[in-house]
Amino acid sequence: MKIIKTVVAVLALAMFGLICVSSAQADEWNKKTVMTFSQPVEIPGQVLPAGTYTIKLVDIASERHVVQFLDADGIHVIATVLAINNWRLHPTGETVVKFAERAGDNPEALKAWFYPGDNFGQEFVYPKQRAIQLAMETKEPIPAIAEETPASDLKTAPIMAITPEQAEVPVTEVVATTQPVTEDPTPVAAAQETSLPKTASPLPLIALLGLASLGCAFVVKRYVSERS
Repeated sequence: MKIIKTVVAVLALAMFGLICVSSAQADEWNKKTVMTFSQPVEIPGQVLPAGTYTIKLVDIASERHVVQFLDADGIHVIATVLAINNWRLHPTGETVVKFAERAGDNPEALKAWFYPGDNFGQEFVYPKQRAIQLAMETKEPIPAIAEETPASDLKTAPIMAITPEQAEVPVTEVVATTQPVTEDPTPVAAAQETSLPKTASPLPLIALLGLASLGCAFVVKRYVSERS
């Protein structure tokens, strides 16, 4: 009876651990983050009043990511926007948010969001006309997408980058959408010769195997004698 109770307890603990791990992996996948803004913040398509919001990924397709902004409780969806990869060489252990700074009292525009420990973040894509204005104001390129693109087309609509000179360029020219390739400074050691020289004789090896066989035969014979 005690054995059955022990087995049941172990299985219960295992199930509890499985649920905890699954929950942690889910949070790791969707990058769920709660942020509090002390001032209004512009995101693609609208301006968020100062307050607390939940941000998370809802879809990942290649280099395109669909991001949702929800209320503080993570229940009501406020906006669904498009983001692309923005790779960095040195991850940090905390959430990093980058803004496109603007002059005057205009709300800062949310530019990128990096989840703790990740070497890539979410670079937000703005509607084209708004991207043109932001690029001119901030003096830096802004990823852009066609105006009024429905959420269902976010993963397929063309993306470009708008420069401060209002030129359209491939987004890969201004944002590191793929992982940068770094050269390994450690030289690769030459492979060492592990085979015997061709002139080496196999006779010593044969003799050694013969001795080993005799020893095994002696042990087996003695074992049989003792048993009989």
